[in-house]
Amino acid sequence: MSVVRSFTKPKFFGLTVLVALVLGALLGLLARQAQQQWLTSTLHTIGSVFTSLLQFAVIPLVFTAIVVGITSLRDLGGSRKAARLGGKTVLWFAITSLIAVLIGIAVGLVLHPGSGVRITPSQATVDKLSARTQGSWGALVEGVVPDNLFSAFADGNVLQVVFVALLVGLAAYALGPKAAPFVAVNRAVFDVVQKVLSWVILLAPIGVLGLIGNAFATYGNGFVRPLLSLIVAVYLGTLLVLLVVYPVLLRFVGRVSPLRFFAKAWTALQFAFVSRSSSATLPLSRQTAVNLGVDRAYAGFAVPLGTTTKMDGCAAVYPAVATIFIANLFGVELSVWQYVVIVLVAVFGALATAGTTGWFTMLTLTLGAVNLPPETIALGVAVVYGIDPILDMMRTATNVAGQIVVPVLVSRSEGLLDDAVLNAPSAPPLLGGDTDGADTGDRADVTGDRSEAGTRATEPVGAKA
Repeated sequence: MSVVRSFTKPKFFGLTVLVALVLGALLGLLARQAQQQWLTSTLHTIGSVFTSLLQFAVIPLVFTAIVVGITSLRDLGGSRKAARLGGKTVLWFAITSLIAVLIGIAVGLVLHPGSGVRITPSQATVDKLSARTQGSWGALVEGVVPDNLFSAFADGNVLQVVFVALLVGLAAYALGPKAAPFVAVNRAVFDVVQKVLSWVILLAPIGVLGLIGNAFATYGNGFVRPLLSLIVAVYLGTLLVLLVVYPVLLRFVGRVSPLRFFAKAWTALQFAFVSRSSSATLPLSRQTAVNLGVDRAYAGFAVPLGTTTKMDGCAAVYPAVATIFIANLFGVELSVWQYVVIVLVAVFGALATAGTTGWFTMLTLTLGAVNLPPETIALGVAVVYGIDPILDMMRTATNVAGQIVVPVLVSRSEGLLDDAVLNAPSAPPLLGGDTDGADTGDRADVTGDRSEAGTRATEPVGAKA
């Protein structure tokens, strides 16, 4: 019991993850240099199992979170208020995406990533990626609606699950009390899945050891070195969004201390970095928003929606920088109008990032939209594919930060932000508390009872009296 409690303390947990990150890199390099195939295979297995544990819960988590979130908006003042909150949320998604993609373009123009680089991807990688369906506006629109209600779940298509969840959630909202039993089941399923994920989260140090170790064992540092300009550009762009744009918006729009925000969001951002999954981080993100004073009902709607459609790292900064990198790599000079297209795709194409291969869809959608030759797209994506795990960690952390920031901004503008909760100390979501690691404090959310006194529904996890 005491060991688990010590492990779940944020400083200890963060240190453990950092040690696992370094150890994984060292083991990966050892496996590659010494040609120890058994070690490479072991690292691959560990990483794959951890990823599978995260992903198997994504579909039920996203569906139930959106359904419960939409129906919970009824508690905030009726359909007009719900529509206004939804409209402001989407608007802020678009505004922050616009800022992020402009930063990505600026970083690309200043650093010129890819200029002078000479690298050829393996034919196996080109063939593997060529077999994937590339992003296109037609495929995006056609892929939103599933053939039937259950195919989206069976195929694991996150975008279609989001579409079905929005329809079902709106229908449940319209039916009101008649849909109460259905909503209660969804609350219970969400709570169960969230509990399971809280256990999986504790395995993050082991998982990151396998993921990073496998990446280094597979690619080594010989492939990373020529792509260092891309890594630097992506990290610089995402850090500017994470550490400059978001703090400015929090300070002057949300009137929230950036230091307090990052103190409460650190666990979610840390797990997003090592897991590379916004969806798997959803329970932490949602509870972090609540701990920052966002009304639980609104957080239950905005954060799940943002998890699938609001990704400033994957859908804005990265496509902009990677497109400039690939253009420079092959000596293609982009025109002003092509840069405008990159901006438009980032703002309006964020839905393409829903799912585990969203980065691929969004990047190929952007490359196709700026009218690069198909051969250039295929070879360019194959080049950046090798270092994607390294890029994806920072992209995902930026995504998750934005998914928490926007609800805070909207809540402040609507007078829904509880400053008492914001300023109260709170334990890390799903890691703190008095249980063996994962009591989320969501009893109010499970029952849906918001009639009890005052701020109970937004009481922060582990808050001291």
